[in-house]
Parts: sequence; C-alpha cells; structure tokens
Amino acid sequence: MLIFAGLGNPGAKYAGNRHNIGFMAVDRIASDHGFGPWKARFQGQASEGKLGSTRVLLLKPGTFMNLSGQSVGEAMRFYKLEPTDITVFHDEIDLAPGKLRVKDGGGHAGHNGLRSIHQHIGPHYSRVRMGVGHPGRKEAVPGYVLSDFAKADQEWLDDVLRGVSDGAAHLAEGDNGRFQNAVALRTAPPRSSGGKSPDPKSAPPEPAARAPKPDPQPEPPDTRSALQKLADRFR
Repeated sequence: MLIFAGLGNPGAKYAGNRHNIGFMAVDRIASDHGFGPWKARFQGQASEGKLGSTRVLLLKPGTFMNLSGQSVGEAMRFYKLEPTDITVFHDEIDLAPGKLRVKDGGGHAGHNGLRSIHQHIGPHYSRVRMGVGHPGRKEAVPGYVLSDFAKADQEWLDDVLRGVSDGAAHLAEGDNGRFQNAVALRTAPPRSSGGKSPDPKSAPPEPAARAPKPDPQPEPPDTRSALQKLADRFR
C-alpha cells in the first residue's frame, strides 16, 4: 500500500491555482486509471485503486495547504505505513514551467505544505516537484502561486499531467527514472531526424534504358591497285 498525496487548497476558488497542481495530478491519475470515487476521509478526499500490481490511496488534503500534514499523517497512521511509503505531488517555483523532478527526502525549501508534512511525519518521504516557474521577486511568490494558470500555460500543463498519469505505475514501482521519462515523452517528445521517405508508388517512373549502339563493322581492305585508285578519283 502506498499513498500519493496531491497538495492544494480545497474549493472552487482555488481549483485553477498554480498552488493546486498537486490536486490536478492525483485527479488525472484517478481518472485515467479507473480509481474508485472520491470520498471524504482523513480530513480530505481519498480515492483507492491500483497502479500495476500496487494498491494506492490517492489523497487530497482538505485542511488547506499550510496544514497538509494533518491529513497525510492521519492516513499514514491508519494504514500503518512508513514515511517512505508516501509520495507528495506539489508545485515547485524553482523549476521552470513544465519541468518535473522526483526527490526522496530532504528539506521543505520554504514550501508551507511540505513544512506541515515534515512536522507530522518527518522528512523521509518522496516528492514529485512540479515546476510552475518563479515570478521573479520573492515578495510576489504568494500572489503568484495563488493565482490561476494563464491560458498560455494550458498546453504544457496538460502535457505534464498526461505524463504523470502515463508514468504513475512506474512511480508506484519505485522506478523514478522511467516515471520521469514518461513525463518527458509528453513534454519534449523526440523529433524526427529527417523528412518522410518518398512513397515509391508516387515517385516518377525511371526512364527506360536505351539499347546500346552496335559496334561499327570494320571496312573491308582496299585491294585496288594504285592506278585504279587514281582512275577512280576522276570518275
């Protein structure tokens, strides 16, 4: 059993915020992988299902971002799990939009949702850091993450969420590399190295080969006498 917790703030007011990309990620996994309906549990919303052969609880804390640890800690204790069984999906301002990294353990880097989780279960859990970009000034960060994604962001955002869903089973297996590759295939698909091969049916027909010219026949030897040759010149 694993817990995949997406961080965000509950309510329609916050649904499109950059801070809610964690909610968006677990919603996409639940939808694409046939998870059960969302139910009110663990001070939030929870949905159960399987990724590959692994049973997974998807969790969206309803305690607001700054108290996310209350919900995550309650779910972990209920299932008698360890912090290493928890993966948290969250927004990351230190990564460019569309970039994603997986990290096992470490600090909270000032993220209030992670700070709360640290307080309730410690630092030894995994994180999926989902880049949303930085506004450029530290004082602008709160307003930036609590504002909606712009229309121009929708294409890369959809690619990231599709990639997260594509690779979710790899993440559940502990294969972080294959998970990140699945995301990269959506966000930066490999380009073709050349143009299309010509269709042989549409290519112009090759010109017919010309028959070789026959070698010229050798002239018969001249057997005339010198007097005959002179006489023939004046005929």
